[in-house]
Amino acid sequence: MGQAIDWANKRQKTTVAPQSLRGLRLRLTAWYVGTLLVILAFVGIGLFATATKRIDSDLDDSLRDAARAMANVVRVRGADAASRYLSTPDRSLILFDSSGVPVGQSNVDPWLGEFARKSLTVGRSGSTSHHEESDRILRAYAQSVRAPDGRVFVTMAVGDEIEVEDTYRAFISVAVVAALFALVLVGLGGWFIAAKSIEPVERAVDQMRRFMADAAHELRTPLTVVRGRAEVALQRERDRPEYEEALRGIEREATRVGRIVEDLLMLARADAGERSIERQRVFLDDIVLDSAEAAKALAVRREVRISVAEFEEAPIVGDQSLVRQLIMILLDNAIKFSPNGSLVQIGVWRANDMATVSVSDAGPGIPPDQLKHVFERFYRGDAARSRAGTTSSEGAGLGLSIAQWIAEQHAATIRIDSVAGKGTCVVVQFPPPALVTGVSSS
Repeated sequence: MGQAIDWANKRQKTTVAPQSLRGLRLRLTAWYVGTLLVILAFVGIGLFATATKRIDSDLDDSLRDAARAMANVVRVRGADAASRYLSTPDRSLILFDSSGVPVGQSNVDPWLGEFARKSLTVGRSGSTSHHEESDRILRAYAQSVRAPDGRVFVTMAVGDEIEVEDTYRAFISVAVVAALFALVLVGLGGWFIAAKSIEPVERAVDQMRRFMADAAHELRTPLTVVRGRAEVALQRERDRPEYEEALRGIEREATRVGRIVEDLLMLARADAGERSIERQRVFLDDIVLDSAEAAKALAVRREVRISVAEFEEAPIVGDQSLVRQLIMILLDNAIKFSPNGSLVQIGVWRANDMATVSVSDAGPGIPPDQLKHVFERFYRGDAARSRAGTTSSEGAGLGLSIAQWIAEQHAATIRIDSVAGKGTCVVVQFPPPALVTGVSSS
């Protein structure tokens, strides 16, 4: 029992406090928002770089088209006709002669003439950018062309990249607003998702808290009885029979405490997945006979008879000790809640290759509103399910919870049929052995 209590204490230390759950919810939300912020940052950088390249490319294409259109005029109609073409609403068009002097224009920036001469020297078209002191960025495209009279000219289109900056500014503003809106939505969604994510943890914590509170309540009564009997026995000198009676009472309560602790330990290990299941081919009918024989001693003390109603060979795959524990729990409950002189029937048979065992009693039955709670831990119902009209104090309400867990581990179904005043029947049905995997060779 000391080992079980130590193990339970260790499990208790891992219980998550409500404050920690709220902190976990906040951290999860922060992770959602932070992750989206990083994603938006990378996406924004990528979109900005792509947009920058595309807008620069569009500007270069526009300048090139304007310079080529002007070059076509020079090539076909001459420089005089091209000089009358130098009016474009959103582009500056300049015509340079072979020495880099503008034709028909004045007040042209020197860097444009230098760029025109360089284009003639290199002998090919190209573009360049120029940063002015006013923070303006001008971009120019130059192309050499030969007029019908044989002279060589340079046509140049100049655009202001402030248009690109305006486009950037509008794009960035829209992107920032959209990102902030997305962050707000993700924050709200992250809070909701975090709440949904930790709901199972909260339920587990609440279940653990109720479990420990109920366990403490169940253990407190027998421990109080033990302490009370010991104190009474030690108050004055007593005869040997009186001491023996006191020790027998202490032994009974200690046995009950030990049984509760073992049940608690088993359920805790089951919840933690630490109870290994040995699967091998066994015969349910043999286990039923052995369990019925073992339960007869308890039945005699309760003046209840046990009868095997149906009996058929029924092989199953499972853990023999757990299956026996399941049958003993059902028999113990049936005997415990049966009136004196009544009959408890147990049967085992096979139908469609599925093994079935049933345990029925002639007790007061279970009210319909309580049937849905009978598998809950520490649930014992009201006085209607007791012998002689008083609630039984021998159990802690853990037996059917353990029985249900054992059935689930064997892929079996457990069903309780009860009629008030006529008794209760519990039916457990095991799957065919051929459908069960992981069978031990032993």
